[in-house]
Amino acid sequence: MPELPEVETTRRGIATIMPGHVLERFVVHEPRMRWPIPADLPDRISGRTVLACERRGKYLLINFDHGTQIIHLGMSGSLRRTPQNEPRRKHDHAEWIFGHARFLLHDPRRFGAVLWHDAADGPIAAHPLLATLGIEPFDERFTPDYLYGKLRGKTLSIKQALLAGHIVVGVGNIYASEALFRARINPRTPAGTVSRARCAALAAAVRQTLSEALESGGSTLRDYVNATGQPGAYFEMHAAVYEKAGQACIECSTPIRRIVQGQRASYFCPKCQRR
Repeated sequence: MPELPEVETTRRGIATIMPGHVLERFVVHEPRMRWPIPADLPDRISGRTVLACERRGKYLLINFDHGTQIIHLGMSGSLRRTPQNEPRRKHDHAEWIFGHARFLLHDPRRFGAVLWHDAADGPIAAHPLLATLGIEPFDERFTPDYLYGKLRGKTLSIKQALLAGHIVVGVGNIYASEALFRARINPRTPAGTVSRARCAALAAAVRQTLSEALESGGSTLRDYVNATGQPGAYFEMHAAVYEKAGQACIECSTPIRRIVQGQRASYFCPKCQRR
């Protein structure tokens, strides 16, 4: 699944091209996504000027003066720029056509979403998909004390607490495994038992892991491409534990283990990440 680095990399790509320009046409080729693309959305935004391209968690936000288009890339989606005359590929379900650029939403599984939040309905932060999200990992409020306070009393595992997105957003399955390895915390550790000192290590590890992924363009999917159609390279180069089951730990040479938590694979070193 595209995680925060992939979504932010995509946002940065479209943010250099879309804002300040008129969206000549928004075309829907397949409305059956995770939630149906609103039938009236092409009429709502075609001919309107894009004001900004933002992100909240894993949601892309394309702002207009009368509302915001909310885009989620689903399990395997991408939003890429293409030449105006390039034929659509299979699974290209929607396109944004500007006078100087064209973007296609590619989503083989159709688990993504393209929705609309009208300005008359209040601030975008109040939208049901965004209202319960935790803070951003690069927010200055994401401190060891914040994390420690939010984990108190929680009996679920620390890995699942990170994935839930109610404490901090964007730490998806792959990056959670990597951050927990850096912080030397076993993914099965009950969240409420993580000490303040270990919370400090974990908050720093989350930021470091996501920062490095952003610098490399991300690559939580083998076929992930960014807004310019270029693949990321982060996990091909830097993953320490993810999908490394049976391989030697880079720190102690102990074989990496794989377990399943909440139907998601977790990878860790049983020596470096003792419970």
